[in-house]
Amino acid sequence: MKRGVGYIRVSTDNQAKEDKFGIEAQRDSIIEYCSNNDIEISNWYIDTISGVKEERPEFDKILFGETNPPTECVVVGKSDRLARDINIYFYYKMLLKKNNIELISVQEDFGQFGVFAPMLESFVICVADLERQNINKRTSAGRGVKASKGGYSGGRAPYGYKVENGNLVIEAKQAECVKIIFELRDKGSTLRGVTDEINRLGYKNKSGKEFKYSSVQTILDNRKTYEGYYKYGKSEWVKGVHEPIL
Repeated sequence: MKRGVGYIRVSTDNQAKEDKFGIEAQRDSIIEYCSNNDIEISNWYIDTISGVKEERPEFDKILFGETNPPTECVVVGKSDRLARDINIYFYYKMLLKKNNIELISVQEDFGQFGVFAPMLESFVICVADLERQNINKRTSAGRGVKASKGGYSGGRAPYGYKVENGNLVIEAKQAECVKIIFELRDKGSTLRGVTDEINRLGYKNKSGKEFKYSSVQTILDNRKTYEGYYKYGKSEWVKGVHEPIL
């Protein structure tokens, strides 16, 4: 019997909960495949990641923790669960191969195609890579349309705001601090003077720590946002849908 580990990855919150090939669906397909192909799964690794981030902390544990022997293979439900980016996919596969660990995809099962397996595998990963690029384009386009109408389109919310239901909403305590910063600055206080005063008053930055000059300067540089305008990336400033603080 071959000894292996199972790897599962869902790349969005929706997949983790409801997607037809979410965690349980992937696990079931791997278990069935291994049962039919005399493979014993000794361990499971599951990455649940939001958005299009490429971090795979659980898969890193396989790369840097599993060796052959005893682990002979990594079994995934589908090749694109490992990566849709063709470069990342073959990079990971190379790292596994250096440890003499085979990568097995349940849905594709490339090994059954003999000498044509590498060609088919490359084609499947290329298709997945194109799909990934199209998803990124659609996401970017959607954000651009929303931003053109003044809607929040992603990124970290400015100090003084939080994100609720995809919109910027005023964070009352932080908004107080923003008003004081601009009032002090408009009255002629130096950057150091403004920073020292808000720290003396007990206000904290988004990380719950005292303000530094640089974070206060960032707030000052973002005046138009606090005045009710919005800008995403390299787009032009437009009237925002969020409530202004100033």
